[in-house]
Amino acid sequence: MLITNEKIDLLSFVHGKGEAIRTLAAHSNAKHKVMLSLLYSCGLRRSELLELKINDIDSKRKLVIVRNSKNRKDRIVPLSDKILWRLREYYKQFKPQTWLFEGAKKGEKYSEGSLEGVLKQALVKTGIKKPVSLHWLRHSYATHLLENGTDLRYIQELLGHSSSKTTEIYTHVSTKSIQQIKSPFDDLDI
Repeated sequence: MLITNEKIDLLSFVHGKGEAIRTLAAHSNAKHKVMLSLLYSCGLRRSELLELKINDIDSKRKLVIVRNSKNRKDRIVPLSDKILWRLREYYKQFKPQTWLFEGAKKGEKYSEGSLEGVLKQALVKTGIKKPVSLHWLRHSYATHLLENGTDLRYIQELLGHSSSKTTEIYTHVSTKSIQQIKSPFDDLDI
């Protein structure tokens, strides 16, 4: 397996679970915390998060309905109990009207630039200096699923990838899997 520069660059965007925890816990603002947490816990793209409407959260079935995402496809992703609880607390406090995450004015969608700022503030608070974008939460989600033993086909479905080739990048990114391979040299009596 050849690891190209593109794949090595992707490695720098995937953070360990400890870094993800620190980043997601950095904000005291409930909206900021739940936005970053939802990006990670559902593997959402930035645009998918900002397009979510209140009705896209199916709390009874614990699902998020991602509508009209990349390639105009809809998909569903599981909603963790922890995120559902945080979403309920957020909803009680902020009472969004249309969009799940609204900007300063009621009924208006939260902006992409503001969301980028939320991540940058979290990184300053944590002292993480690695190159990071909102998309690294999605990469980390997929990599952590793979490291936990989730089948690549399920990860493809959860991420909404049309081709398995797109999802296969995570097999190269998962350093935990690589670290668990035992060298045949270790079995030699030399």
